[in-house]
Amino acid sequence: MNSQIKAIGVYAPSNVVPNDWFADKIETNNEWIISRTGIKERRFSAPDEFTSDMCIKAVKNLLAENPDVNLDGVDFILVGTTTADQVMPSMASQIQNAFNIENAGCLDIMAACAGFVYGIVLAKGMIAAGTHKKILVFGAETLSKFTDFTDRTSCILFGDAAGVALIEASDKLKIFNPITGTDGSHGKDLYLSQHNSIVNGEQIEVNGKIHQNGKVVFKWAIQTIVHKVAELLSKNAMTLDQLDWVILHSANLRIIEAVALELNIPMDKMLTSIELYGNTSSASIPLAWDLARKEGKIKPGNKILMLGFGGGLTYAGIIVEA
Repeated sequence: MNSQIKAIGVYAPSNVVPNDWFADKIETNNEWIISRTGIKERRFSAPDEFTSDMCIKAVKNLLAENPDVNLDGVDFILVGTTTADQVMPSMASQIQNAFNIENAGCLDIMAACAGFVYGIVLAKGMIAAGTHKKILVFGAETLSKFTDFTDRTSCILFGDAAGVALIEASDKLKIFNPITGTDGSHGKDLYLSQHNSIVNGEQIEVNGKIHQNGKVVFKWAIQTIVHKVAELLSKNAMTLDQLDWVILHSANLRIIEAVALELNIPMDKMLTSIELYGNTSSASIPLAWDLARKEGKIKPGNKILMLGFGGGLTYAGIIVEA
């Protein structure tokens, strides 16, 4: 059984945080942040607004903007997040309860910034297996609640948002062969600590905040993406010329520019959300899709390559037809 992305919806908090907000907290300024990251602003969730709340609002936006879509028959919910309200109940089960979706399996995916694409990969497999027909896939994060605002190298990056895709069975092949992979040896280079103070035999800081070795992750991301884009195209017997758009996880605009240069892809073919939303981890790809859709860029029949990468270090890529 084939599958398709029927619709995408997003939600971002109303609290816009410009780069200048950081000026009296750490040694930085607007020009430095833009030059290093491409970020102009990001959104922070309200003190009483959490990941499950944003997921619910993203679904409401999806339904409001797509009157031909409904939740009847949704039989599974997948939520990519590393910033859940709590470890249990899952975010997926909170969403199930909010919309009273009967008989839906629920699962959270902890794949950091690759979580949304991993969700699409899993949904494709479940529909292909014939066990499910209609699946909600989320990428959602409240990163501001886990950010160390004394760390000038990372705190400027992160923002909060949620995105959701409705995946349905389709007569036509519209979600193509994926790739997934992980290099767990880099676990200590990007982590959000909880209980254990050891990763791969090395000491980490256990303070419930995000820690990132920016230089290592930056280099790994560029090298990995360049090779994996080529691998994904080869796996689907496609060429770059056959793609209408490329959406990489919006971790840093400089990463996306470096990949585009390496692969000789025009930057106007790269869809991003980093400039207006910052690094929203698993939410960045649906945000970029939604921005492009609202600008009239994405049209039915377009082929879009999506590749998420992040903590693990892990990655997942897939090509879809809009």
